[in-house]
Amino acid sequence: MIRKERLVKLLGEGRVFTNEPMSKHITFKVGGPADYYLLPKNVETLVAVINYLKEEDYPYYIIGKGSDLLVLDEGYPGAIISTYGGFDTIRIEGMTVYAEAGALMSKVAASARDASIAGFEFASGIPGTIGGGAIMNAGAYGGELKDLMGKATVLTKDGRIVTYTRDQFFLGYRCSSFFDKEEIVLSVELTGHPGDPKEIGDRMKELNGRRKEKQPLEYPSAGSTFKRPEGYFAGKLIQDAGLSGYRVGGAQVSEKHNGFVINTGDATAADILTVIEDVKRIVYEKFQVKLEPEVKILRVDRNR
Repeated sequence: MIRKERLVKLLGEGRVFTNEPMSKHITFKVGGPADYYLLPKNVETLVAVINYLKEEDYPYYIIGKGSDLLVLDEGYPGAIISTYGGFDTIRIEGMTVYAEAGALMSKVAASARDASIAGFEFASGIPGTIGGGAIMNAGAYGGELKDLMGKATVLTKDGRIVTYTRDQFFLGYRCSSFFDKEEIVLSVELTGHPGDPKEIGDRMKELNGRRKEKQPLEYPSAGSTFKRPEGYFAGKLIQDAGLSGYRVGGAQVSEKHNGFVINTGDATAADILTVIEDVKRIVYEKFQVKLEPEVKILRVDRNR
């Protein structure tokens, strides 16, 4: 039986929330309440709270900034643990950037720019944490974290803290061995190359300008909703299927970028999920191409 008092003792005051609406913590701005919402401030408290939850056989799920996640309307009958707002140290040595899991990718990129390190420009507009980015091998505009990551320190499924070198982990298109093995990324080491801060900054401005021009950033979303199918572009398939602007309740396929499902203001998670499933079905019916969501959907096991 989980006790709030024990969680507070492990994490500290102001870091344990009960019946917390997840609409406040994911970028889609939807989702029902989590029984507990927990904010560890460092690796030690993260490990301690996970050990406690495991001892009690209590379900938990780790998130960063919630930028690639859909929590359903019924919420989550367990503990959501967020690294965002907790351990977020960024340290630079030579051309290598050390970043803890809770550091925002945009801040990591800015720190690299200020240290005259190039190669991080693509990450400057990605709205997530470096831990979540590593799990999904986040990328944009031709760059991916796999191009930079040399080491990763993780918490394994059996509770060990292990540091992997590049030849000991796999990063692919929006996937990783960390995700496959249910490991929690605690920190990473990323190495770029020498560059001029002004040129790096100009490139960041260019990419962020393109992002603002082409993506529906004015609406809550989880970024690109679907992975790019081999040989195709998801947005083009969706457009060609006649689904630009397709809407269910407050959820809509963006007319600005058909690869995005957006919350127009009053969407429920059920609306968003219905749009995702309808798009998958219709695109397959028309083109025999299976679209795979890039967004992770936190489904609830009521039979647990």
